Amino acid sequence: MSRKSIVIIGAGIAGLAAGSYARMNGYDSVIFEMHDKPGGVCTSWKRKGYTIDGCIHHLAGSGPKSEVHQVWRELGAADPQDFVFYDEIVQVEADGLALTVHSDIDRLERHMKEIAPEDADTIDEYVAAARAFTRIDLLAFPLLSPWEVARKALPVLPLMGKYGKLTLEKFAEKFKNPFLRKAFPTVQYDFPNIPMMVHLNFLAGSHNRTLGWPKGGSLAFARAVENRYRGLGGRIEYNSRVSKILVEGDRAVGVRLADGTEHRADIVISAADGRSTIFDMLSGEYADDRIRAYYKSPPDYCEMSLHVSYGVSRDMTGEPHSLTYFLKSPVRLMDREVDRLDVELFNFDPTLAPQGKTVLKVMFGSRYSFWRELARDRQRYEDEKARVADTVISLLEERFPGISAQVEMTDVATSLTTERYTGNWQGLPPWMPSGAGLTAMTQGFTRTLPGLQSFHMAGHWAEAMFGVSTAAISGRKAVQRICKEDGKRFRAVED
Repeated sequence: MSRKSIVIIGAGIAGLAAGSYARMNGYDSVIFEMHDKPGGVCTSWKRKGYTIDGCIHHLAGSGPKSEVHQVWRELGAADPQDFVFYDEIVQVEADGLALTVHSDIDRLERHMKEIAPEDADTIDEYVAAARAFTRIDLLAFPLLSPWEVARKALPVLPLMGKYGKLTLEKFAEKFKNPFLRKAFPTVQYDFPNIPMMVHLNFLAGSHNRTLGWPKGGSLAFARAVENRYRGLGGRIEYNSRVSKILVEGDRAVGVRLADGTEHRADIVISAADGRSTIFDMLSGEYADDRIRAYYKSPPDYCEMSLHVSYGVSRDMTGEPHSLTYFLKSPVRLMDREVDRLDVELFNFDPTLAPQGKTVLKVMFGSRYSFWRELARDRQRYEDEKARVADTVISLLEERFPGISAQVEMTDVATSLTTERYTGNWQGLPPWMPSGAGLTAMTQGFTRTLPGLQSFHMAGHWAEAMFGVSTAAISGRKAVQRICKEDGKRFRAVED
């Protein structure tokens, strides 16, 4: 039987990518999206003339040295004029001192040795590993076959074994200099227990100019991918929430929308939230023990789940674009103490704020249950958001005197905000399945479901990995699998 039509659930990057590759390979496709705009989690929003970005920090494949760049060329989002490449990953400030993690590895080496000449041997080890990682791009692994991954990983396999187990905190213990010991664990998003391998890959990608920022932000980037899909003849139906995936004889045959209308197709791809897809749209009928165990124990605490943003009437061109600032003394925020702020200054993209003004964003980890409990009383929820915003701006005053009086816009987005606008269960990104390791990068998690035919999943939940490039590659691979099932040669063409 010749299959010709595909229904796609969700117009995030994975859904848009799946739709584009479906069109390239001769399938009719329509995307049903619950929101009124594309992008899903890859989004931005405006407040009082300021654009608040909710997603991209370092986009894999921004430069042509990465295999992922080919995907963005195919999806119409790879114009080199549309990317900014940072000169530094982050600047860490504590006790009157500053560590600037320069993207240029040679410059970083000189800077660190100026700070701590007594740590020359440890710094040499660090930069030698970073230089070795410039020969490999871990973020491109999901695009490659297992054989290609093995071939590319072979030259640095010993380093991957070593630095995949060694955290930033443990490596920092090697430094004799007290400031470096304090600052180094925070050089990669300030997450606890990040493997050195992750940081080394980001440093190498920044050095190679394969990690960058799309001008205009996440929603503008999603719009470019949307335009590519539409240009290929694809259709998107916005404000169209899917409530059920229609199944006949263990074969997906279409979807039912919340308004009761049904839309039939030969194939269904869900690029929506994994739990909603499996347990709501399919009533849990195609979940095995492995899938049930995964979704039974979601993390309550999630890094970067609280975004506190400000639009300030201040030109901050000379400041670092990313700053980890250790406070003079810890403060109580939400239900825990914090001793530093992770600040993003969007001073590198003039399209995000009026001339001479800047958007700042401070991100925190938080517990979903904390905000869920507060939201039982809407006023308590709003009061806590206001209290957090007031506390954070008073702390920023330490580093940027006078900034409190320059605030023209304040926005606080919690995990409940993410859940409401994107449909992501509890506002969560995917978490690594227990014991999966690097196999998730090549095998995914729920790309298909046991016992269900003519059905595929794409996006973060299909892969159990996050990242904008991961979503696009997942959409591409979904169509590759469909072409293989249909005996067709997969075709991908540049915009």
